[in-house]
Amino acid sequence: MFKTTTAPQDPMILQLVPIVTQACEILREEYQRYCSGAEFDVERKKDNSPVTQADYRANTYITEALAQISTLPLLSEEGDKSKRDEWTKFWLLDPLDGTKEFLHQRPEFTINLSLVEGEKTTFAMLAIPCEHNIYICPIKGMPLKYNTQTQLWFEYAPTELGITLQVGLSQSARTKPEYADYLAALSRLRPYTNYYAGSAYKFCMMLEDQVDLYPRFHPTCEWDTSAGQCLIERIGGGLVDFKGRAFIYNQRDSLLNNGFIAYKNDAIKDLALKALAQMDDKP
Repeated sequence: MFKTTTAPQDPMILQLVPIVTQACEILREEYQRYCSGAEFDVERKKDNSPVTQADYRANTYITEALAQISTLPLLSEEGDKSKRDEWTKFWLLDPLDGTKEFLHQRPEFTINLSLVEGEKTTFAMLAIPCEHNIYICPIKGMPLKYNTQTQLWFEYAPTELGITLQVGLSQSARTKPEYADYLAALSRLRPYTNYYAGSAYKFCMMLEDQVDLYPRFHPTCEWDTSAGQCLIERIGGGLVDFKGRAFIYNQRDSLLNNGFIAYKNDAIKDLALKALAQMDDKP
């Protein structure tokens, strides 16, 4: 949960918040245009995933705005990736995470922006345009939340978990059998309820005490997980592969991630990995 607090004095946060706020406004405008039935450009990438005029417009704005305040390179889903092997410190961006949610008129899409140093994420901003909220993981300290409508600031405050485990799942998990198998294994260990939501929105749900565990069996890319991982690690959780190893960034030939377990604390991590092992051991 979050409690009200005073505005931070961190110069980087104060420079970035107006940029992300304006990017949210751009995506809300594009979303309203799309939902109204107006002419709207949608293309397909080589992997057949959709990309829209909203993705490109937000990417162009954030790219140009970041260049005005920072000399660091930018690795964006919609940008040039050819020189990333040379970078040890850079911005990592998904200007519209949840394009499929956007196109299905579900307002669960996000903006994911993070700072990667070496192999780890040290700073992150994860915004939900349609909720007017920006979640921020500063270099030091607990995550913050800023509401762009009220201009109020909040700081994360830990709470005790409930008896029933809250599991966050991607919308596409409804049709993938491995999720049903995993939930069956999990149910033998602890009662749970599950929620379906798109994109990195589920990481925000973890910060808001709506999700304790987020298993993912189908692929993501590094810009999908970096910001969310940074935020949940700061509150004592994490994001690991199926062998329990934390994700690292820009260290492989491919930017594609394999499956992961995102969890709110170490006890949930142990439970989640135990369910995974039982699923693998089933007859």
